[in-house]
Amino acid sequence: MITSPANQHVKRIRSLASDRHERRRERMLVLEGVRLVADALESGATLILTLYAPDQLQLTPAGAALLQQLRRLPASYEATPQVVAAASDTVHPQGVVALASWPHVTPGKPGLLLVIDAVQDPGNLGTLLRSAEAVGVAQVLCSVGTVDLYAPKVVRSAMGAHFRLAMEQDLSWDAIGERLALVDHVYAADPEARMPYYAADWRQPSALLVGNEAHGLSQAARRLATKQITIPMRGRTESLNVAVAASVILFEALRQRTLGRS
Repeated sequence: MITSPANQHVKRIRSLASDRHERRRERMLVLEGVRLVADALESGATLILTLYAPDQLQLTPAGAALLQQLRRLPASYEATPQVVAAASDTVHPQGVVALASWPHVTPGKPGLLLVIDAVQDPGNLGTLLRSAEAVGVAQVLCSVGTVDLYAPKVVRSAMGAHFRLAMEQDLSWDAIGERLALVDHVYAADPEARMPYYAADWRQPSALLVGNEAHGLSQAARRLATKQITIPMRGRTESLNVAVAASVILFEALRQRTLGRS
């Protein structure tokens, strides 16, 4: 059992959690918590390194079930709760931290794409990924300037979407434009637009563009849009959080694609 927070495995996990360039060089991401690690294993991910506190995991049925899996894995080490906490990036660690290789998910047919333009908040990006996976988005495309897809807070907020959703980051607008040539409609979410999001025809291959929290969509993104859409609001709120707004629109797309347009 690992008992020292100065252990080399703890240092490696902490280094990858804090250093974007190291994550990219090694193509790894940090997983924390029972549900996220269990999701990764269920999706077929290979854990490169795992630290877990048996006594802590045994406190819940889900943790106890995960413990049985972890004990059979290579490079999976028992540690004290204090050691797991030292490797953790969260305030209340759940007794397990792991490293996994970046997942490779093959994109589906381009029925619905989500394009993210320079979103900066990790929680927002993670929620966008979670909603995209929930509605069956074929692929998420992130422009240059978007927060790192594999930052620990993004991974936690996405709740396992990384292992089930095709996604790319640091794409130029030329590269994004090539992908968007495969769809019929490119809708830009814009609070100043006049067309309500539910008036768009989401039954055809389409893409949704969402922009930066403070500045909205860039001119490069706007040039790729075929139409602008908005979410009508009756209250005095000027705009919605980007993740909330995108989720509202994406679930309308799912409704139309499931039930038809009405």
